[in-house]
Amino acid sequence: MAFLLPPVRVMINHNLKKASIEKHMIEQKNGEFFFRLSEKTAAIPCKVIKEDDSFDTLIQSFSGHSVVVILDKNDLSLGFITAQQMVGFLHNAYKQLEAFYETVIQTTDSSITVIDETARVRTWTEGAEKIFSVKKQEIIGQHISDFFDPNKLEILQTLYKGKKITGHYHQPRSDLFVLINSNPIYFNNRIIGAVVSETDVTNQVVLNEKLFNMSTEVHRLEQEVAKYKDSSDPFHSIKGNSPTIQRTIHLARKVCSVKSTVLILGESGVGKEVFAKAIHDASEKPKAPFISINCGAIPPSLFESELFGYERGAFSGADVKGKKGKIELAKGGTLFLDEVGEMPLEMQVKLLRVLQERKYYRVGGEKEIIADFRVIAATNRDLHELMSKGRFREDLYYRLNVVSLHIPPLRERHEDIFELTHYFLNDFSQRYQRPIYEFSPDVMQELLRYHWPGNIRELRNIAERLVVFATDGVIKKDYLPFSAGSVGLETNRMISPNASQEIDDTILSLQEEMDQHEKKVIERALRIVDGNKLECAKHLGITRATLYNRLKRLGLQ
Repeated sequence: MAFLLPPVRVMINHNLKKASIEKHMIEQKNGEFFFRLSEKTAAIPCKVIKEDDSFDTLIQSFSGHSVVVILDKNDLSLGFITAQQMVGFLHNAYKQLEAFYETVIQTTDSSITVIDETARVRTWTEGAEKIFSVKKQEIIGQHISDFFDPNKLEILQTLYKGKKITGHYHQPRSDLFVLINSNPIYFNNRIIGAVVSETDVTNQVVLNEKLFNMSTEVHRLEQEVAKYKDSSDPFHSIKGNSPTIQRTIHLARKVCSVKSTVLILGESGVGKEVFAKAIHDASEKPKAPFISINCGAIPPSLFESELFGYERGAFSGADVKGKKGKIELAKGGTLFLDEVGEMPLEMQVKLLRVLQERKYYRVGGEKEIIADFRVIAATNRDLHELMSKGRFREDLYYRLNVVSLHIPPLRERHEDIFELTHYFLNDFSQRYQRPIYEFSPDVMQELLRYHWPGNIRELRNIAERLVVFATDGVIKKDYLPFSAGSVGLETNRMISPNASQEIDDTILSLQEEMDQHEKKVIERALRIVDGNKLECAKHLGITRATLYNRLKRLGLQ
């Protein structure tokens, strides 16, 4: 609408040039200006403005005056404009604007709706007619809530609350899904209406639902086929087709041809034990044992007896029959040392000796036992950092790190989130006998935007949560425990809780910075769950043992 507001001189030159042709006179008496067409005509009070004044100034000049005279930079008259001429010009300009507006509305294929401040429909395009099956002549001038449920009208939220919407999925009817953009119309700093554009994405939603149903059926058939297979690929349980995870699986397959010690590296929740089990199944005999020990969950005083076992009467409170240790239970198979970075330093020495000599004694025992097992170790810690601090033995590190395997975090393989989500949803849907009929696209958008600090374990837990809450078979965005926007804001708030604080120029080591941030995250989580450590561990996507170890390391106990 910028063409409605030309400078005054442009208007004189192009729109009201004829008014400048006639000779006229301007007189000034007592600070007032008077206009005469000739000496014989009566003097008429007038308003005088400059050619560079705005169009708004010209309009305001007609308040109390029927003639406005325009002067150039040298205060010479360029011409005059009468109120009658002004009305004709404004009417013509309005018709031009109307022609532009109508042409734009007729050209677009989108559904565009405009309502005024009373929520009555002022614009209704052909696209809106197609989507909502309501004719223009039926709805124009009518209150929009006469045709649609007010609780489902985002345009009313925009009108009453000034809410702006961009790329938002919406369901105005049970059989219709649209992608909407909405903005309030402001005039003189108040809302006088609202406009919304809507694109029909029902077909996309239907295709997504069909894909979900097909995935469910494929998952069911895969389970049925697995019952009749004599053997299956151990790596089949590792989901994902992204290049990063496929490269990791390819390296893991190569390890299966030998019995070398493997060190699996990766963040908490990425599936290190799943990889360890797959390597074991692909390398060992069908009935070979796979014994797992969490090095961070066992108190140092009990670690030796857990690992090596003990003889009867070895110490007070011991089982009278004695007990086999994890190493002995893993004979002929695999010993999986999870969270090996948390192993007590004194136990690292004893484990190293077993790995070197392949012999050991039970606690309180005198009989030498031959160690026959393969070691697969895993950690989410930086072992180089631990070695520099003297908390992990260098010789044990090189004994374990014969072949290393790095598992990428979920945020580096976002393309796998779709497959993993459907896999977990199908699994819990069948486990709880709760079929899923509808999976909103905006839920998947939130899952793809999220940064996944708890990795695949967190995604699995959230999938279970969605199935639990979807009692009617409909998975909604409201069931998610996070929001992409709020997560980012909360993270920023935790890093910088007070923007007005002075900037700290102190440079700490990367590990110290990470420890400080991790401490704030855990403290906040504990406050939210009122100190319930089990609940806190679940929300953070880690085991309770890992949480206890973090609390101890960060001095939070």
